[in-house]
Amino acid sequence: MDLTWIAIPTVKDPRGNLAFLQNSELPFDLKRVFYLFDVPSGSSRGGHALQHTHQIIVPLSGSFEVLLKTGKEETRVVLNNPTKGLLVPPMIWRELHHFSAGAVCLVLTSKEYDENDYIREWTSFTRIVSLR
Repeated sequence: MDLTWIAIPTVKDPRGNLAFLQNSELPFDLKRVFYLFDVPSGSSRGGHALQHTHQIIVPLSGSFEVLLKTGKEETRVVLNNPTKGLLVPPMIWRELHHFSAGAVCLVLTSKEYDENDYIREWTSFTRIVSLR
């Protein structure tokens, strides 16, 4: 599976670095931002696919693993660099695992939240992708 990484512009400064994102750096117009934090050890997040929404997942602090599945192949990647975001297009199953202590996961999306966009059952996802 080909992965697309989004480079997050960073201004290096001895007082502390500054990273920024604006729509001109994104492959879509930003519609929603959310973040995960205080994820208990051994817990997982995600466990779904989105039918129409693109997401960029950014590890603001700490690290975590992202498992991506198409129904035919899967890829695991560890996110631990706050200057690199992982673009997840629609119709890719995603699971987030192995959060380090203090990890913060930022997610930028191309659409506002819509429960009807979610596919939350693996068997439903594999059925839908097999029809395409």
